[in-house]
Amino acid sequence: MKNLVRNSELSNVACNAFTDILKYMGDYPIKHARSPLELTDQIFGPATEHEALQDEIYCQIMRQMTNNNNRLSVERGWQLMWLCTGLFPPSPDLMRHTQSFLESRRRDQLAPDCLQRLRAMRSKEPRTLPSHSAEVEAIQQNSTQIFHKVHFPNDTSDILEVKSTTTIKDLCYSIASKLKLSSADGYGLYLKTANKVTSLQEQKYFFDSNQANVPYLVIFKRKLWFNVSPGKDLVADFTFHFPQELPRYLRGYHNCTKEEMINLGGLLFRAKVDSDRSQFVMIPRMLKDLVPADQLKIMSPEEWKKNIISAYNKQSGMTLLEAKVAFLKGISVWPTFGCAFFEVKQTCESSYPNTVLIAISKQGVSLSDPNTKELLVMHPFSRITEYQSEGGYFEMTIGTLVRGNIFVCETPQADTMEDLLRSYVTMYERQTEAFRTRNTMFS
Repeated sequence: MKNLVRNSELSNVACNAFTDILKYMGDYPIKHARSPLELTDQIFGPATEHEALQDEIYCQIMRQMTNNNNRLSVERGWQLMWLCTGLFPPSPDLMRHTQSFLESRRRDQLAPDCLQRLRAMRSKEPRTLPSHSAEVEAIQQNSTQIFHKVHFPNDTSDILEVKSTTTIKDLCYSIASKLKLSSADGYGLYLKTANKVTSLQEQKYFFDSNQANVPYLVIFKRKLWFNVSPGKDLVADFTFHFPQELPRYLRGYHNCTKEEMINLGGLLFRAKVDSDRSQFVMIPRMLKDLVPADQLKIMSPEEWKKNIISAYNKQSGMTLLEAKVAFLKGISVWPTFGCAFFEVKQTCESSYPNTVLIAISKQGVSLSDPNTKELLVMHPFSRITEYQSEGGYFEMTIGTLVRGNIFVCETPQADTMEDLLRSYVTMYERQTEAFRTRNTMFS
């Protein structure tokens, strides 16, 4: 292409890409076996970084497919074209020629789908990374449909179709629709590997967000806890709210009375055994699943058993599912309901203990003493002017930029804290903007 003549570096990259196209199509001898994914990474990777190479890739694929009498080679050429049309469009100057190329070959199996993808890509942002392994594996099997497993907090999962230009937000709405949730608002997708759980940004493409070269799980769960009323959306309660809130309760993050713990213990016991009274004898062994960890020793196991059985009997007639909803209703009155908790180390505030418990919720960011659960301070989002994470440290400025207090803490979850804080701030900004728009319409 003429636009690469004056750029020797990109010209060399383009030449290497053409060699890799020939190798993928089987038109170039290969001394050492190369996986299809390796080749597609080298073909499309540089083009996702340098827009100047994108037309070159389209031209190279079309050129190699033209007057090519090798059926297998042409078939692989169509695979590359299918992948390419899901990554970026050609320039307006080349678009007409590319469309004509595809339209003149409608009898080829992948031509109609390539044409459809090409037209759709014209109105979308280009991808930022080369084709995902799932895309390459699918098209190698001559399949234009890609399905991905998504896991939920209640240990269930589902299979959903994901297209090359499906965004994280698109997938969230698809999942919410399939599960028949009352709303997709407040939910998010996460990528879990052996060492880390990463929140996926809603505006990004799924396959650009998910390029892990290690085993991973995709998890869908509630991220922002607003407009959560237990009993209002039972699918959400059983799939997300109960399994997400139960571990927080059992870790001892909430400040609650002994009477509340006994009542909740009865509900949790019913949620496990339903109406099987023969399981009473097992209560002492089940206490870690019924009572907050830091409160287990305030009574003997036998005393806990006696009190939990009493609470269980008072709740008779309640089903297992009703017990779960009742548990959620019981804890939903607490100010810490729906909070994400982070134990962090700090030295910048001498009046606070070295280890503090940070809770991020729809109210803002609160700091508590993890031992006494005493609230140290509550910062509403309107008072937090800046926040960032870097190298295992989280920092936020409280007050104004001119006269603000800077709080710094150390935690391996600094990135997660920044992401969650940003998500809540963004949510409130959208609500404020929607409110202003509504007022403008009716003023």
